[in-house]
Amino acid sequence: MLSQRLVRDACARGFARPSLYPGRQLNRFPKPISSTVRVFTCTPRHRKDEARIRTVQQETVKKTEAAESVKPEAVQKEKVVEPTKQPSLLSEQTLSNKEQRKADWAIIKDMAKYLWPKDDMGTRFRVGLSVAFLVGAKLLNVQVPFYFKSIVDDMNIDFAAVGGTAMTVAGATIFAYGATRISAVLFQELRNAVFASVAQKAIRRVACSVFEHLLKLDLNFHLSRQTGGLTRAIDRGTKGISFLLTSMVFHIIPTALEISLVCGILTWQYGFKFALITAATMVAYTGFTITTTSWRTKFRKAANAADNKGATVAVDSLINYEAVKYFNNEKYEVGRYDAALKNYQDASIKVATSLAFLNSGQSLIFSGALTAMMYLAADGVATGALSVGDLVMVNQLVFQLSVPLNFLGSVYRELRQSLLDMETLFNLQKVNVAIKEPPNAKPLALTGGEIKFENVTFGYRPDRPILKNLDLTIPAGKKVAIVGPSGCGKSTILRLLFRSYDVQEGRILIDGQDIRDVSIESLRKAIGVVPQDTPLFNDTIEHNIRYGNLNAPPEDVEKAAKRARIHEIIQRFPDGYKTMVGERGMMISGGEKQRLAVSRLILKDPPLLFFDEATSALDTHTETTLLQNINSILREKARTSVFVAHRLRTIYDSDVIIVLKDGNVAEQGTHEKLVDSDGVYSELWSAQEMLFIEGEQEKKEEGSPKK
Repeated sequence: MLSQRLVRDACARGFARPSLYPGRQLNRFPKPISSTVRVFTCTPRHRKDEARIRTVQQETVKKTEAAESVKPEAVQKEKVVEPTKQPSLLSEQTLSNKEQRKADWAIIKDMAKYLWPKDDMGTRFRVGLSVAFLVGAKLLNVQVPFYFKSIVDDMNIDFAAVGGTAMTVAGATIFAYGATRISAVLFQELRNAVFASVAQKAIRRVACSVFEHLLKLDLNFHLSRQTGGLTRAIDRGTKGISFLLTSMVFHIIPTALEISLVCGILTWQYGFKFALITAATMVAYTGFTITTTSWRTKFRKAANAADNKGATVAVDSLINYEAVKYFNNEKYEVGRYDAALKNYQDASIKVATSLAFLNSGQSLIFSGALTAMMYLAADGVATGALSVGDLVMVNQLVFQLSVPLNFLGSVYRELRQSLLDMETLFNLQKVNVAIKEPPNAKPLALTGGEIKFENVTFGYRPDRPILKNLDLTIPAGKKVAIVGPSGCGKSTILRLLFRSYDVQEGRILIDGQDIRDVSIESLRKAIGVVPQDTPLFNDTIEHNIRYGNLNAPPEDVEKAAKRARIHEIIQRFPDGYKTMVGERGMMISGGEKQRLAVSRLILKDPPLLFFDEATSALDTHTETTLLQNINSILREKARTSVFVAHRLRTIYDSDVIIVLKDGNVAEQGTHEKLVDSDGVYSELWSAQEMLFIEGEQEKKEEGSPKK
């Protein structure tokens, strides 16, 4: 073959193949290269022809099989299994009244433990003291109408005939009236001050619990989440906690207590007619409030869903700001955001108009009751059965009743809204943690670092398996490369080993231990990863490097940066190691991000190292130097290392090269062995590293006489 002869000629003329062993000279071309030599990427003609023949044969076989397997349309449709789509947590699904009440009671029951925790006597004392202040305030409030009645009756005299002053006639009662009102307000404020720490502590605990649970969820959840909507839902939920706790302690039972006291006084003091009107008002007011609020629930849920959607669109657009600019799609993104806001606007208008209907109905019911009671009281004064003071007292008691009634209506409305806002927050806690460890799991015990995949099958979707009965061994202390076409499962191997997912069949062993039987923390602590897409925090360079070992001193951070060949670049920045890297590290180059990831890995210093296209963004000179440093680390500490790569020139010196294809090991061995085997690796190598020499031909053309 022409291309093979050219390669042999090139080798005969002094062009050496790359060294196969780490630590040796990495210069691929130790001898000078003539200016007439070109390096290019192509596939040899004979291999192109062979591949074309294989493709035609495969297509012919597929067509034949398809023709033979034609079945009636109904049968074919029955065999199509579409993956079930899970409802989004942020979609705010509409539930029936029974289901909604069940969900609300579950949240209230869950929150009750924060009001009366078993192991926190301080919180219990504060709750008890707050309730005592509350009861005192309610009792004082009920006394106010009595003092007001006494003042009116005492002042209902002819001062010209009797004589005396306001002080002598009603002075003590007036001062008692003022002191009672002041004391009631003071008790309420003391109640709020004492209870504040209980509510804020509960908010902190719930928020931390949800955040911890989110971090425990598997990679699949985080890849499918909507960040903007999720953060907005958590924010709304934590704000609703304070109102819910306050309502549970200070609004529902105490308000019912105040209503009972007022109703009892009216009945005892003025008879059954007043009691009948009071009872009818209570029933009508409460029934109307509950029914209308339940009807309004769907509007509030629609508003929450639109709010989540708007936040998702806004955050997604801002995170991908560069893509928006590259394609001049500002108007499109603004249109998406405006459409989400329009949905929120429509839902909010329905919320506001339905609230106006609720308030109007409540006012109508109460005003009717007030009018009826005032008429009865005025009739009593006219007949002499009641005094003017009694008329004023009835008015005061009815208004005293209006406060808890209105409060109860608003509390119920706001309570339902808080429960709706908290629903997503608590649903997040119910999302099952897919990656679990057995009780009393032992830490991973490393003896050498051998990794085995035994009959492993895995797919991100049931209808699309990635790995199929995979068997492979990564020897302890060796440099191993995993290569193959895109989509063959190279990065999936790392995710399974790190337990971002669990295998569906088979098992993965490290030094003979099934990774599902050891603690997740010890497993992940033993593995260091340089991912293909480097995740960086919007913080300083120093923080991002130290993230590999949060307890590392500044000296170790600098040493790691030097070994990753980025220390000199950092020193040239005006702020040095205090330089901010920006959102997702967008303020530094791709190569600098990868070197920060390598320095972070060096600082962590784990026994198992994984590099997923770790140098894909580097120039050739920096890549060569960095790989030399990485190889020196591997030799010094005999670490098990795995390199996932598409560019074969970065891994040709590996001890073992594993070639994946269609979810299985197609071949494995050293670089020399695989190149000579004329298999998948040889095809990939030829496509990337083929040399074509035109020197002799150009010389002949230059030396030939011009016609």
